[in-house]
Amino acid sequence: MTSPVRAFRSEDAEAVAAVRRTTVPYLVCTAEALRWQVASAPVSQRLRWLVAEAADGTLTGCADVGLVAGSGKPGQGFLHTAVPPKETGAGTGSALVAAGEAYLAGVGATHAHTWVADDAGATRFAEARGYVRSRLAHFLGLDLRAARLPALPDRLPAGLELRTAADFGEDLRPLYEADMECAADEPADVPADPVPYEEWLRLNWSRPDWDARLSSVLLAGGEVAAYSVAQTDGVDRYWSGMTGTRRAFRGRGLARLVKLASLLRARAAGYKHAFTGNDATNAPMLAVNQRLGYTEAGSEWRYVKAL
Repeated sequence: MTSPVRAFRSEDAEAVAAVRRTTVPYLVCTAEALRWQVASAPVSQRLRWLVAEAADGTLTGCADVGLVAGSGKPGQGFLHTAVPPKETGAGTGSALVAAGEAYLAGVGATHAHTWVADDAGATRFAEARGYVRSRLAHFLGLDLRAARLPALPDRLPAGLELRTAADFGEDLRPLYEADMECAADEPADVPADPVPYEEWLRLNWSRPDWDARLSSVLLAGGEVAAYSVAQTDGVDRYWSGMTGTRRAFRGRGLARLVKLASLLRARAAGYKHAFTGNDATNAPMLAVNQRLGYTEAGSEWRYVKAL
């Protein structure tokens, strides 16, 4: 029997995080971060979390839905559903999609963007509901316990200095400027406009799962040249939120260096599993990750539907 869909409540956070970890095990997802996200999302995003609940109170699926904040294309929405394998086939996914699309239409969205696992059942489900396939992305994984990570160079080339995001204290504007430049070059279906510094600070470094001590920053002549942002669950899982090199410094191996520094610190801190994600067309970053020992752990497709 299809589980009824209702709005997320704060007490659902642990169960929703468990559903997300079951369906997309590569991502860092904690109850604390979910509560923070619900409370801190920009008003313009119109974020809403939905849950499907069985008669006995068990959550059988969830969805997050809203508008793509800061997009240069108006009317773009997102809808991400998660249903554990043991709950599929009962109509839960269909109910969550229907509720999410109705919500998007009500807030003025013209399109719904989603990610769909690269397997026949998931893609068939999406396409049967009018979603059209777009770009491919890969999840990459690295076992930090067994990884043969090289040591950092004893001495860096003249002018280069490795730091952490924590070293910047409360003034992260240099990192913000680098992130805006690198994010603009990320492959995407929906281009994002630059966000104001204060909003970027709130939506990134105020998150409870971002780790400033494990996030590496490489300075060249005192200027941020490359960076690698770490997201962790506080237990054993590490996710690379973003690794970027500013345009003037690309082609020198700096992305690999700054990410290696972050991975080494993560391993020393006791993290066991490292994951990251790359668009299938992002050959330079895929090459960096493969050289560090990452291997493909899964893939997903971007799908879009005109509402």
